[in-house]
Amino acid sequence: MIEQEQLSLIYVSHQGCSVCHSLLPQIERVLEDYPLITSIHVDSDEVKEVAGLLTVFTVPAVLVFSKGRELFRKAHFVPIEELRQQLAKYSQALN
Repeated sequence: MIEQEQLSLIYVSHQGCSVCHSLLPQIERVLEDYPLITSIHVDSDEVKEVAGLLTVFTVPAVLVFSKGRELFRKAHFVPIEELRQQLAKYSQALN
């Protein structure tokens, strides 16, 4: 997905993280405005190798890619408005 999609967002969390659980609905609401962005939620407890593959040291983590190139990364504290602005910018650039 990371290599093939024009824009993709990966949300990494784990089960025992209360911040992760409260942030997920906010991320989902932002993504409703960008239906062309492919997104996936990965639980690092279930897919243990995700942290190593994406070099994620803390959760929650939001990563945005375009055709394999990382464009945006925020972890632990993810400012929703900054994410929204970045997604708008990337979406406009690709259209």
